[in-house]
Amino acid sequence: MFIDSHCHIDFPDLAAREDEVLANMQAQQVSHALCVSVNIEHWPRVTGMAERHANVFASLGVHPDYEDVTEPDVAQLVEMSTHPRVVAIGETGLDYFRLTGDLEWQRKRFRTHIRAARECGKPLIIHTRSSAEDTLTIMREERAHEVGGVMHCFTETLEVAEAAIDMGFCISFSGIVTFKNAQQLRDVAKAIPLASMLIETDSPYLAPVPYRGKMNEPAYVPHVAAELAKVRGMTVEEVGRVTSDNFFRLFHDAARLAGREEVAA
Repeated sequence: MFIDSHCHIDFPDLAAREDEVLANMQAQQVSHALCVSVNIEHWPRVTGMAERHANVFASLGVHPDYEDVTEPDVAQLVEMSTHPRVVAIGETGLDYFRLTGDLEWQRKRFRTHIRAARECGKPLIIHTRSSAEDTLTIMREERAHEVGGVMHCFTETLEVAEAAIDMGFCISFSGIVTFKNAQQLRDVAKAIPLASMLIETDSPYLAPVPYRGKMNEPAYVPHVAAELAKVRGMTVEEVGRVTSDNFFRLFHDAARLAGREEVAA
């Protein structure tokens, strides 16, 4: 079985096919998915998806790319995180690729999310692009190691991965790892400890080969696992089992909801 540790199946194009998307997951042995929040305005879509499907979990957060949206403070995030299907805080982080200028507001938002995660005891889902140094600095300054989490859709260097792992973070690989020009990322996947590895789709984006260029969905996450199996000299089934166990150890509330407390222990 496989788990998609990061997807956006609440986004309109996938939500319009909700029943089909969930059926496709089942057909491809994808047992669970974490539907990840990107802003407060659309957060009810995320929790609604998780409420309707026992094998879908929810997160709470505001993506660094989103300007001019509701900016929650620590107290609001902590209060909202008590929703019974919320298992993580994020996605949060820094992105200096898409936005330019004075991005102090991004750094402030990131700090707010880390502080909320520490207060409510839930792991973080971190996005970093063209901002690794600042991301790691803020993680250290705000003591993100107290809750741990995942560096999602990882595309950085081995050194960045190791720094995050030292703070108790997992490294999650998306369909990018299957792309022809992603050898450096495959090298990272080969080098890091198996206990720190997760798989994801980030759907509807970044569909893996052989679906590259098409709309992504959780049913395609086994293709990510297959690439990692090739890189690591393992079977696809082994990658699925290890990354699923890693998921439930990290997201302890998901383990409880799924009846997998023995893995989280």
